[in-house]
Amino acid sequence: MPMNSHHRTTAPPLQPSITTPADARKFADALMQIMDTLLKVIEQETEMVRAGKIREAMVLDSAKSDLSRRYIGAIAGLRANQRYMAQTTPDLLAALHRHHDTFRAMLQVNLTVLATAHAVSEGIIRGVNTEMQRRAVPSTYTSRGQRSNAGTRHAAPLTLSRTL
Repeated sequence: MPMNSHHRTTAPPLQPSITTPADARKFADALMQIMDTLLKVIEQETEMVRAGKIREAMVLDSAKSDLSRRYIGAIAGLRANQRYMAQTTPDLLAALHRHHDTFRAMLQVNLTVLATAHAVSEGIIRGVNTEMQRRAVPSTYTSRGQRSNAGTRHAAPLTLSRTL
């Protein structure tokens, strides 16, 4: 099921203060749901970028931003309640840490794909610019019969639209 910019998660809001093991379980479930939903969006984005569907991947930005804000808030809530959870529900806290480690590994894959796509597109743009500059420079020779380099005074800037 593709997500769009109107997608909103249905996870319950996270409690700022955990005072019972049941609260801890509810908090952990909500946090894991946020991470899982964010990973689904990120995996979708990664696949779209790998397939060269940049415009379609950009549609996921608002859902990804919303989920990222919720994730950051949840992590703040976890930090605020970590001492209580470590004392009362250490197994649950350990499960959250394992889930978070998997989450971070998947994020790293996404960042690698995005960095690769950025590097490739930058290389293409630089190559096009170099070729355009080479063709725009007049072909002249020095008094010694050597081909002259026209320098930067003949270079024209490359203009590029970032909107897709």
